[in-house]
Amino acid sequence: MRALIISVDLGSPEHAAHADEFAMLARGAGAEITGILTARRDTPDAKFFIGSGKVEEAVMMAKAQLVDIILFDQPLSPAQQRNLEREFNLRVVDRVALILDIFALRAKSHEGKLQVELAQLQHLATRLTRLWSHLERQRGGIGMRGPGEAQLEMDRRIIGDKVKVLRERLDRVERQRVTQRRARARGGALSVSLVGYTNAGKSTLFNAMTRAGAYAADQLFATLDTTTRRIWIEGAGNVVLSDTVGFIRDLPTKLIAAFRATLEETVHADLLLHVVDASSAQRDEQIFEVNKVLAEIGAAQIPTILVYNKIDRAGLEPRIDRDAHGTIARIFVSATERAGLDALRGAIAETGQIVGNNASNHQTLQSE
Repeated sequence: MRALIISVDLGSPEHAAHADEFAMLARGAGAEITGILTARRDTPDAKFFIGSGKVEEAVMMAKAQLVDIILFDQPLSPAQQRNLEREFNLRVVDRVALILDIFALRAKSHEGKLQVELAQLQHLATRLTRLWSHLERQRGGIGMRGPGEAQLEMDRRIIGDKVKVLRERLDRVERQRVTQRRARARGGALSVSLVGYTNAGKSTLFNAMTRAGAYAADQLFATLDTTTRRIWIEGAGNVVLSDTVGFIRDLPTKLIAAFRATLEETVHADLLLHVVDASSAQRDEQIFEVNKVLAEIGAAQIPTILVYNKIDRAGLEPRIDRDAHGTIARIFVSATERAGLDALRGAIAETGQIVGNNASNHQTLQSE
């Protein structure tokens, strides 16, 4: 599908990285990018997000390039999206909808598909007025006479009912997860979750640690479904390692809410391995974005080790950095080269013992 990207620079110093990331998202969704139009604004225009003059330029560009769709790298309000679609006479997909589309493309498990469908319906509910031309008319005819409910109200009610069903199904899945976590806790296994920015190499590291063969690719959101494996680590014993969905800047709130059951694996972990792409020029900002989401889901206080991955691309050697108290703060590895993995296992064992001792002390204090 031929796509024109409209990239809006609102004065952020990270705009170039944001634009590159959005282009990668677009390609991941299967778009053939014919061009990128950059619009610079201090504040978004209420009607079009970009000014009317820029819209005219974009319309001409879209016609000249025979594009099929407009991809907008900012979240749009329903009114802005509707106004832009009228001008282009094409479908306009904003950042939130594009991420939702990729999630729908990548979700493989029953749970993942339920989570994506819930997020899509919640997003759709705010944009019903742009989808059907008959929304404000009464629907009549055989089988439809009677209360004369407006089509828009009917569509909202249908979506509301579907959302309710999906939430009930996801609640059942979440209860199953709680049961599984309790069983693991009774087994005394240390629970470790891999977290990090999308495409940081979490699944590659997971495979290197567990030989699980989980899907890994050099693309955004290659992993959506949480994969869990039990491994043995000398000094730590049985360890339950979980590979989770990657985070991204401005991750839609609807997605965080829909993926609550999946993210619960992170919230209830004993230890987080925050995987960072050591070769990325944006790694510090990506660390900040991940920490922001961790705080949002209530996982900010969980003991965390920063794992700088892809050191082979960054020209770095495997090593461990400790803070002023001697606690492991960062470890440098290459999952693809399997470099530094023994040191990572040792770091998990060392930190796991500290976590276990703290938990035991806490339980002792509670019993006293």
